[in-house]
This record gives sequence, structure tokens and C-alpha cells, in this order.
Amino acid sequence: MNLFFCNKNAPQVSYYAKVDDIPKQVFNELDCCNHLYFSPGYLSALELNHENIQFSYMVLLDQHSKAIGLAIIQLVDFYLDSVQETMESLFHWLRCIGRKAGLLSPEKPFKILTCGNTFVSGEHGIYIRPDQDKKKVINQSVAGLLHFVETVPNLKSEVDAFMVKDFAEETLASTDDLEDEGFYSFQVDPNMVMTLRPDWQDFDDYLAAMRTKFRVKAKKALEKSATLRVEALTAARMEALEPQLTQLYKSVASNASFNLGDFSLGAYVHLLNNLGDRYFVNAYWQESQLVGFASGMITDDSVDAHFVGIDYEVNRTYAVYQRMLYDYISMAIAHKARYLVLGRTASEIKSSVGAEPRDMTIYLRHKKTIPNKILSLFLRKIEPTAFVQKHPFKAVVPKK
Repeated sequence: MNLFFCNKNAPQVSYYAKVDDIPKQVFNELDCCNHLYFSPGYLSALELNHENIQFSYMVLLDQHSKAIGLAIIQLVDFYLDSVQETMESLFHWLRCIGRKAGLLSPEKPFKILTCGNTFVSGEHGIYIRPDQDKKKVINQSVAGLLHFVETVPNLKSEVDAFMVKDFAEETLASTDDLEDEGFYSFQVDPNMVMTLRPDWQDFDDYLAAMRTKFRVKAKKALEKSATLRVEALTAARMEALEPQLTQLYKSVASNASFNLGDFSLGAYVHLLNNLGDRYFVNAYWQESQLVGFASGMITDDSVDAHFVGIDYEVNRTYAVYQRMLYDYISMAIAHKARYLVLGRTASEIKSSVGAEPRDMTIYLRHKKTIPNKILSLFLRKIEPTAFVQKHPFKAVVPKK
């Protein structure tokens, strides 16, 4: 159902409650289906498997009512009491201040209306047609997000805050107007990305490019993990193993210091069916014991790592996580990708295999003025987790 069409007092947008409601003409005008994060197959897989999240979609229009962009809206419940580890002291401070001021309730979650994809790191929340002005479309998206609460019954009273995520450093010149709309920016852990060298034909070339210390470490991890069996899961196999895989996922997710919501592994079945060989879930077995899984997407120029699950009791013994990282690298080389996107968390170990940090900026605004001021004080205290950046590769000697 089309929830709302623009009028002269509103931003040039159309809102939709389901991705299947978006007319095919929109996707044709945008030509965005090859960008898998904005394809109906990917979006519907998320939508169908996360009943705790209210999904909506904004189609951004020009003066001729032609589609120039697509923005993902997700209403998520954020539980302050669930924050752990490095962020805990900051959130404890926010909880105390907010509750004393009567702004936060221990009985109900903090509801955030998000323009962006809560499940992946990177610019996967707003698709902008290449011939459009990026800054104008982002501003139009934010105006549409704020206007959205006026169009859906009860949403105005439910929403506590607005979030727009994630923006790379090179995009920040197009997002600076958000501060004029009352948004405050902050950074969490960076997106770790490896740039693959064009002369790498296989994993041995990757190893040969490493400094001795890191190559020895890699070979040791490969020896430890040599007995692991990797199974590429089909949708049917995924369905059968879902309970076990979910336990492994939760063991990793519970260690995250900042998490907007849990991913439902039921989405994997739809992703594997909808995206075919462009999506993968690999299970790791030690004899008959399931000890981990790794998932991801193959795009036109990158391999993007998504969620993993690990049995931490055997992780060190069999170097399970390191093996996953090296398998991601092998896959990226095999697909002749330019980049391997490894996401947030565990930044130091990812840097030890060759990934480098790319800062991502998030914008947040409370819907009320006084809480927004309190929120700004809190956001100023947020800093990405400190880590030592490793440099595993030998210097490249220019050819004469």
C-alpha cells in the first residue's frame, strides 16, 4: 500500500509500507537492482524476518515525479540497559541523566526512526541516482524522514529520535546541512576494508605480499584450522541448521558494545533463495561439531562480510575466526574484487590481515529540544574503540 504521496507542503517523496508495494517503474527509473542492498530480493528478506522492526521506504522524486533516490526507513527499539563493555559507563551516565529528567523510561525501549540499514556498515541506506546532486537528495531524504512521522498514525507519539547512517568521510561535505536540522554527528568503530592488489591471482600471492612476521602467523593459523571442514550452505540446509547457527551468532553478538538490533538468521534462507550465488553462508565443522559460520555478499567490485558465529570454546584451538578471515580474502581474490569489506568490530585482528579503517559518521537527533541537548553532550563523549593498526604487507617497490 502506498502510504502517502507528496503534496505541495511536503518533501517530494512517496512512502511505502512494504518493498513489494514499490512500483517496478521506480526500480527501472533508478536502475538500482544491481546494487544488491537496494534490490527487492535483499530488502524483502530483511523485512520478512524481522517482525520487531517496522520497515518503510521513501522514494525520492524530482519535479516531474520521476524517481531519483530510494531511502530505507527502519523503526528500531534500542534498549539502553543492553549496552555493554566499553560503552557502558557512557550509557550509564545517559540513563541516569535521562531518567532523572524524566526523559527515559526503564519500562519501554528508546525508539529510533532510522534512515539507513541497521544490519550493515556503510552507505547502504540511501540510493542516489548517479546523475543527481548528492547533497540535495540527502537533504530531501532527511526532510522526508522528519515528515514521515506526520503521515503514519501514532508514529508521532512513539518515535523518540531520528538517526541517519552511515556516511563515509568523502560524503560529509554533502551531509553538513543535517546539523542545521538539529542532528548531532558521532562515530562508532570504523568499517574495516581491505584493498586487494590487482596482481594477486590467488591466496599464495597474498601470502607472498606479507611481511615475514604476518606470513608466519597466517600459516600457523592455517595449520591449526586444517582439520576444519567448510560447507557452503543451501537454503534448505540453512533452514535445518538455523537453531545451531543462531546460538553461534548470539555468542558473538552478545559481545558487541553497540548494537541496534539482533539479526534474524531466518533471513538467510530468503537471501540465499533471492540472491542466488551472490549471497553465501559457510558453515565450519570440526568433525561432527559445528564451530562457526560466516556470511556475506558478492557485489560488482567487493566481497562484503556480514554476520559470523563462533564457538569461542574452540576458537583458539582451531583458529576458527582467523580461518574465516583468510577464506573471505581467498574468495575476494577469486572473484577479482577490488575490496574486501570486513565491517566493524575486531578491528585489530582485521588490520593484521590487511584491512584498514574507514571512518563512518552517524547523525542522531532527539525529537524534543531539551533531550536533544542532553543527547548532544552524550554523543560528544563517544569515541571509537582504540586499537593498534597493523601493517602486514611489504612495501611495494615501483617497477622501473
